[in-house]
Amino acid sequence: MEAAVIDAGTQLLKAGTAVPDQAPPMIIPSQMKRMVEDGTSGDNNESVFEDVTVDPVVRGYIRDWDAMEDLLQYVLYTGLGWEEGNEGQVLFTDPLCTPKAVREQLVQLMFEKFNVSGFYASEQAVLSLYAVGRISGCTVDIGHGKIDIAPVLEGAVQHIASRRFEIGGVDLTKLLAQELSKSNLLVNLNASDAEMLKVKYSCCAEDELAYEKTLRSSDTEEHTLPDGQVIRIGREKYTIGEALFPAIYTGYRGSWNS
Repeated sequence: MEAAVIDAGTQLLKAGTAVPDQAPPMIIPSQMKRMVEDGTSGDNNESVFEDVTVDPVVRGYIRDWDAMEDLLQYVLYTGLGWEEGNEGQVLFTDPLCTPKAVREQLVQLMFEKFNVSGFYASEQAVLSLYAVGRISGCTVDIGHGKIDIAPVLEGAVQHIASRRFEIGGVDLTKLLAQELSKSNLLVNLNASDAEMLKVKYSCCAEDELAYEKTLRSSDTEEHTLPDGQVIRIGREKYTIGEALFPAIYTGYRGSWNS
């Protein structure tokens, strides 16, 4: 049985087999919904359940182990077609600066709950370089919940020069919602609509002069939300992407100066 490769991110989980030049066959949301008792009783004293959103991975790290076990159960046995009693090997991608306790609990989960024949956790920065045929370089991983910057030398992450930032796509979504609410005073924008607008419209200017021009421009686009509201998007589509640069530069400036 071919080894399974699993990349569990804050927003998406990607899984597949160790086959070169092949996109992962499974790309699913990491977020889950569970039926939980709400503490009240309905007819015939039956318990009433409600949907609760669960995030197994927060800012790149596993936080809810029960939810992660359920998610991996679905990925391995349903998505990748494993059979109980004939489990294979797993390669798991490790975010930068993963705490030792998280890594140990993951190893315990894989061997005790999934009976894998082999397990290896490799740092995402190293795997990113391997994917393009390199063993040295500097990787910048901008995710939904965090940003990792890691220099790699001959297959080893240089942790003393690496940086992790608690900012990512989810924060840009919130920023876009705030900016659009200011310029569209009567529009009620929820998180899912803001995420969709970010994916569709957000971009970066080609250079600083182009960015300054967009700030002075009055050009806007209209977009109709699912509920029928019409929203106008102008300079906001540029300011969201630009927000990443000062955040990264400010945090990493000490290393550059040294």
